[in-house]
Amino acid sequence: MERDGQLELYGIVADRLKEAHAKVRALQVPEGVRMALSRKLLVITSAAKHDLADAAKRLERLMNDLDQGRFPEDPDTDGSP
Repeated sequence: MERDGQLELYGIVADRLKEAHAKVRALQVPEGVRMALSRKLLVITSAAKHDLADAAKRLERLMNDLDQGRFPEDPDTDGSP
């Protein structure tokens, strides 16, 4: 039974990762921000291989941040006006 739940969670996480990648590609943000978000998605993808439940939580937090318009700072800027 638990194996079926695990397989279902893999499917859900895979679908959400596809959705997240598409959302990041469509954002109108500086390239540095897009790269930072892509790195976060790669980390979540890697984490899913070892701890699927944690990866699902991390992905949900990232998706919530994207939906709320909270993005990482652009590493290519020095923060000055």
